[in-house]
Amino acid sequence: MATTETETSTTQTPISPTKQTHHHSLSHSVSLRLPLSEASAFNLEKAVCSHGLFMLAPNRWDPVSRTFHRPLRLSSSPSTSLPVSISQSSNSDVLEICVSGTDCLCTQDQEAILGQVRRMLRISDGHDRVLWEFHKLHDMAKKKGFGRIFRSPSLFEDMVKCILLCKCTFSKSLAMAKALCALQLEIKAGNFSEDFTPKAPHTKELKRKRAKQTRKSKAATKLETKFENCIEEPTDDLTEMTNDSNDHDDEVEIGDFPTADELAALDAEYLGRRCMLGYRAEIIVYLAQSVVRGDVQVRKMEESCNDNNMFSFYDTLYAQIFSIPGFGPFTCANVLMCLGYFHKIPVDSEAIRHLKSVYKVNCAIATIEKEIEAIYGKYAPFQFLAYWFELWEYYEETFGKMSDMAPSDYLRIASTDMRKKII
Repeated sequence: MATTETETSTTQTPISPTKQTHHHSLSHSVSLRLPLSEASAFNLEKAVCSHGLFMLAPNRWDPVSRTFHRPLRLSSSPSTSLPVSISQSSNSDVLEICVSGTDCLCTQDQEAILGQVRRMLRISDGHDRVLWEFHKLHDMAKKKGFGRIFRSPSLFEDMVKCILLCKCTFSKSLAMAKALCALQLEIKAGNFSEDFTPKAPHTKELKRKRAKQTRKSKAATKLETKFENCIEEPTDDLTEMTNDSNDHDDEVEIGDFPTADELAALDAEYLGRRCMLGYRAEIIVYLAQSVVRGDVQVRKMEESCNDNNMFSFYDTLYAQIFSIPGFGPFTCANVLMCLGYFHKIPVDSEAIRHLKSVYKVNCAIATIEKEIEAIYGKYAPFQFLAYWFELWEYYEETFGKMSDMAPSDYLRIASTDMRKKII
């Protein structure tokens, strides 16, 4: 394991153009240094700007300073988040991590911050091996240093965001993620809307609510499965956002992404209204409650993927995730990709469009798996990485280099007539 160097500073941390206010004094900071393996040829810009997840709040990439910003949670106090910035000097084999709002961090919290950084950027011996093996099969990806796919600091956040990316425009995904982070700031401060009063329901009422949520969520699952078989990606008319919505305003103050504990205590109807989630609110609250109860063991799922025999757990993990109401095949495949399984390609209308456009094959949801195997089978077990390399190249050819875009430019992508998700 790489060693960590720590130093404290009382220098004011630079504030980037996008306003993300966190209730901490920014007059103090702690600097951490994360040494990188020379063999990994790690590049922060390529590791961050590799998947649409990096665009979703509270993530923020600064194209001017080439610095990544977001709050990360402390181990000693999981309800506490501190603003963190991550940068890398040119050709440096060290990541510079600045934790603002404090002048000291205990060893436990330092390791927690570094662990979240490693997870987001897939910094591990295991992923170095993945890159090495994939690059042996894909010369162009090796030449361009492609292969680290950005993800969230926690599996729970990945799971919720995979729901946010499902069956809607990317504009709406951006708005929903920002609304959840704005809500988290209110939860932390205790500033709820007047029409929402958090309370602990009686046992009978809780069971009744859970049964009702299960029924509704199963309906959402059927709806999602039905949508999986459609080429068009429908949107929820009740929650659809216009591209000039104020919910995209950079001046909206946001907090961290809410935890399972924070979301489990919320009423699904309120959450749906407050964050414009539509049917997703039922799914997200049910997931959060399942994690809190221990029915969905995210830590155990994560640990099984660090095993050398991780592929032996794939079918079990898929079954566990698929059993969660609201998680259909496309969402499950995305979650498992976040966990490090790259042999399955999430199939949606964008995958169909890509194969039709690039490979001139006439396919549909029912027949695409055969075409995927014929085209990407030679890259096994990294079919997704080969597919995503092509798709991300197409996006950058169409819209420009993602790492050069300011957050306000993301809406330009979202508002394209193609109406395709950059996920």
